[in-house]
Amino acid sequence: MTVSATSWVKSTYSGSAENMCVEVAYPSPALVLARDSKIADSPRLGFTGTAWGEFVACLPH
Repeated sequence: MTVSATSWVKSTYSGSAENMCVEVAYPSPALVLARDSKIADSPRLGFTGTAWGEFVACLPH
């Protein structure tokens, strides 16, 4: 699947601040992409599914 065909969703960790938003996409179970939601063509960060899960587990709830 190409990144352009990927559905992006606003991360629930972004909160309500319009200037601090992250979008994530799950093109496959093994890959998670993240980008700045204010700049749709911004560079993407890629994570393995395992690494993303470990990252999210460290975030304050």
